[in-house]
Amino acid sequence: MATIKDIAQLAGVSIATVSRVLNYDTTLSVSDETKKRIFEAAEELSYKKKPAKRQDSGRIAVLQWYTEKEELEDLYYMSIRLGVENRCRHQGLQLVKYFQDNYEELREDTELQGLIAIGKFSCKQVGELRSITKNIVFVDTSPDEEQFDSIVIDFEKATKKVLDHFIEKGHKQIGYIGGKEEFKDKTSAIEDAREETFKRYLTEKGIFDKCYMYNGKFSADDGHALMKQAIGEHGDNLPTAFFAGNDSIAVGALRALLEEGIAVPDRVNIIGVNDISISKYVFPTLSTVKVYTELMGETAVDTLLERIEGRKTAKKILIATKLIIRNSSF
Repeated sequence: MATIKDIAQLAGVSIATVSRVLNYDTTLSVSDETKKRIFEAAEELSYKKKPAKRQDSGRIAVLQWYTEKEELEDLYYMSIRLGVENRCRHQGLQLVKYFQDNYEELREDTELQGLIAIGKFSCKQVGELRSITKNIVFVDTSPDEEQFDSIVIDFEKATKKVLDHFIEKGHKQIGYIGGKEEFKDKTSAIEDAREETFKRYLTEKGIFDKCYMYNGKFSADDGHALMKQAIGEHGDNLPTAFFAGNDSIAVGALRALLEEGIAVPDRVNIIGVNDISISKYVFPTLSTVKVYTELMGETAVDTLLERIEGRKTAKKILIATKLIIRNSSF
């Protein structure tokens, strides 16, 4: 495994700066560009590189749901994007990047052979993309399984893995800290499979308690604030385990617990989702559901190439997950 020193050397900053950025230290004043270099260095060092092919195979686009600033708060999409970029280099593909508000630029790109859409898109947005190109792969969402290729995670299964682990370890008071999202065009809120599965599954087990659920944004800052709120509301009755909707939230929640002198995992266990690169460098190291984000990006490129080469039928690809227990839980 790469060390913090390796990340510091690649990013061109001090070891102390890397450590504080990876732990989302809010007292550290550094630019977003520096944070971006550090996070991308951490992802790159965890990525298994393959030799690049030296050929020009065409031009594709990636449409990003998150802005670069938003990526710094939730590294899930950054990791997927880097998987796309690495696979394109390997395949000799020219890749151009757009954000969600650049539909007209996409439409004017006459050399475009296909599109990878990373994130969540409303029906209206999907229609706009379909009018630009018929070769589209959606990553992290599946708007129409009969028409479009998609690369997705079974978050219902991933959530059950975490809850089964907690229940097997004897936890009966289990909390949830997650995020609420809506489409960028503000047409509607997005249902989150992690939250819905958490409520349904624990209700079936007879141990669901609504007062243990907290929602904000998928960021470390909100994870910190929501855990502080939970501590203030429940005191000594704070749940013994928390499922965090992503690793960024879990990192913020860990910081709040440590600030309040609450022992992790002796008093509170916490498990996140994604296994982003920083989860191995925070203290205590984060237990998490590993989502193979780089594989999602790679698979999206390969799937798009199949479409470009003439495949007609759509396919939905489910990427496996794996529960990884580190120091933040038993």
